[in-house]
Amino acid sequence: MRSPSVTDVVCLGESLVTFLPSRPGRLADVPSFTRSIGGAESNVACALAAAGHRVRWVSRVGADAFGDHLVAAIAAYGVDTGAVRRDPHRPTGVYFRTATDRADQEHEVVYYRAGSAASAMSPETVAYDDLLSARVLHLSGITAALSAGCLALLRDLTRRRPGRPLVSFDVNHRPALSADPDVLLELARGADLVFVGEDEAEAVWGLRGAAAVREVLPEPRVLVVKRGGAGTVAFSRCGEETHAPAPRVDIVAPTGAGDAFAAGFLSATLRGLDMRRRLRHGHLMAAAALTVAGDLGTPPSTAHADRLVELDDAAWGRLHLGPGWTGTGAGTGNDQEVRTP
Repeated sequence: MRSPSVTDVVCLGESLVTFLPSRPGRLADVPSFTRSIGGAESNVACALAAAGHRVRWVSRVGADAFGDHLVAAIAAYGVDTGAVRRDPHRPTGVYFRTATDRADQEHEVVYYRAGSAASAMSPETVAYDDLLSARVLHLSGITAALSAGCLALLRDLTRRRPGRPLVSFDVNHRPALSADPDVLLELARGADLVFVGEDEAEAVWGLRGAAAVREVLPEPRVLVVKRGGAGTVAFSRCGEETHAPAPRVDIVAPTGAGDAFAAGFLSATLRGLDMRRRLRHGHLMAAAALTVAGDLGTPPSTAHADRLVELDDAAWGRLHLGPGWTGTGAGTGNDQEVRTP
């Protein structure tokens, strides 16, 4: 058994106060919003903590009420927020979004994060002891686009050096942030584990198909290419290629699924599971996020997820998950269609 003082995962990145619309439609037509939290890396941290892992979130927030809310809300998931620094001169970032999918032409996201406290992260303002004392360090391309200081920090953290933790990197391209495609490729090449969407790779690098992505990213020990409803494929350093179809999901809201997938995959990696099981756990955690309105869903219990992961291929192919499925305990594979209402 590991020492209770060992941190499993450190997640570095900006979290923002998120305002979710009370109904579908243009932002100009939405009458009210519900306050929530959002941020790729803190989403991963919260999902991992909810799944029982020891997780630390490292960031900066303003010395303001929104910063108070973020730190308290993320800590409530069981995440260690002791390394979060408060900035008295810069605000906490916020954003508003519509209820539609990012791929929808009607989707709108409005960020108020320029000059935020998190954009002041750099090698000089972040304590490396807070970052490197874990089994896994999780980063994303979003941070690299926030400022020159943030980019310098990520370049340093993805530099290969003896004794560093396993570095996990989610490309997480956001067109609104205008991240340099060459920079994202550079950072991915320095990581040990990389997550990237197939559509994302085509939009950013002009690459079509998972094999093309692996060809330009041979350096990571593991490369996971997410293919939406078609599932995922993982490439390992030894040349193995593992495919995992995605279960059918009744989607409530599409946000947060990629972060949840990363959390499920990392959780299974920490448990030493094989690649097929890691991918399936990623899909289940993503389904937990897809079946709720916000970015963060309640993950299934480990025992429940493990039972579903062990389904044979035919039963896995019949898996159909809807809102509330994580709390039902359903999913033994005995039914023609495994579905929860």
